Amino acid sequence: MSEGTPARFAALVLAADRGPDDPVSRAAGVAHKCLAPVAGKAMLERVVTALAASAQIGRIAVSLRDPALLGQLPALAPLVEEGRLVALQAAGSPSRSVLQAARDLGEAFPLLVTTADHALLTTAMVDHFCTASRASGAAVTAGLTASAELLARYPQSRRTYLAFKDERYSGSNLFTLMSPAALALPELWLRVERQRKQPWRIAAVFGPLLLLGYLLRRFTLDQAMARVSARLGVAVAAVKMPFAEAAIDVDKPEDLALVEEILARA
Repeated sequence: MSEGTPARFAALVLAADRGPDDPVSRAAGVAHKCLAPVAGKAMLERVVTALAASAQIGRIAVSLRDPALLGQLPALAPLVEEGRLVALQAAGSPSRSVLQAARDLGEAFPLLVTTADHALLTTAMVDHFCTASRASGAAVTAGLTASAELLARYPQSRRTYLAFKDERYSGSNLFTLMSPAALALPELWLRVERQRKQPWRIAAVFGPLLLLGYLLRRFTLDQAMARVSARLGVAVAAVKMPFAEAAIDVDKPEDLALVEEILARA
């Protein structure tokens, strides 16, 4: 890489699941959700292929409950053979898996994190998100899609939204950790996971004024990110994704049907 050229992102795909008990696994007739076929290709294969085609992405790691599963996708074998794609052992939760992967990859930053059920992920989405994340200057970024963007294209899609003063946003399963300082956020979330049975302690992480302001929709998305950054001591930014499909992952069997429909039309 020439002097002055930004380092490419390492990418981590979170692909651990509940095995054959996952509703998507049952609907698709597979033992692991990430292997569920969509338009003839396993979801994990689609995600890795989209990442690998981006000039923004270098090494790619997949976090799996059973790393041997990667061998069931022969189309990805060339990436494995050239050393660009590796399988990692997943930890007990997404935050643990991110922290473990950061160590296993030698703290390769910037690091993009996505999920194996992001079956509609495209290289254009990856390029937009990486470029905007660099431009944000933040240590941590998260991709979000406005409800107006999503519902204009797919009014039948049922998503969970974060509501702000300006708009409602759905997560796009895209995150970056731009530097070692960003590891403070998954470490914080790990503490939240340990306290999930004590909601008042979770609330204490963000502070009552920030939570109240969110509940009353007093903040725009950007104002909320600024306040979260100040509260946590880590610069956090939202990247607004101009792709309706960025918000559609495969959490339920009906999502699987919708994704199949979208790809058939494409």
